[in-house]
Amino acid sequence: WIQQPIDELVWELMSTYNREKVVVYSTYQFYRWDKLPQLKAEFNRAKEDGFMLGAKLVRGAYMEKERDRATDMGYSSPIHKDKASTDRDYNEAVRFCVEHYEEMASCNATHNLESSMLQAKIIDEKGIHHNHPHLNFCQLFGMSDNITYNLASTGYNVAKYVPYGPVRDIVPYLIRRANENTAVTGDMSRELELIRSEMERRGI
Repeated sequence: WIQQPIDELVWELMSTYNREKVVVYSTYQFYRWDKLPQLKAEFNRAKEDGFMLGAKLVRGAYMEKERDRATDMGYSSPIHKDKASTDRDYNEAVRFCVEHYEEMASCNATHNLESSMLQAKIIDEKGIHHNHPHLNFCQLFGMSDNITYNLASTGYNVAKYVPYGPVRDIVPYLIRRANENTAVTGDMSRELELIRSEMERRGI
């Protein structure tokens, strides 16, 4: 519910600084059912206004809080009914951003293997340079290293982001990141198995 003023501030910054290249990115949280049409509309609006849209794609991490607030205040929930709908819109957004990579920039900020592979596959199929500055990936430091390092090893633009600040603010943030994926337990099990395999390979 605090997103609109943030979006408006970021839009103002993009319109100022994204005229020569993309410096500022707006975050689109695809657990919301309105974000895919918003992404497409804002892409067209930015073109009309003479600057390039920067779009950071995330699934989102405030689902329960948003649903509870909608119920308490008597308005329709802005959240998708199920994870499959979120995944569908997220992957469609990935396709849209790669299709329009010459006119906008995007950051596929996910720990989801399928969504990461989807973008890499489309880039490869279209013959786009893996390190094109408008096509990026990102994962949280300490999570999904297997995705990060494999993308980096094949020349894609990929970064680790590191949250910083007071412990009282950062720990709740990290807990939300861990809870945002219903599949996080499976992902962690996979990562643990990869670590064990590498330790065995090194004889540790």
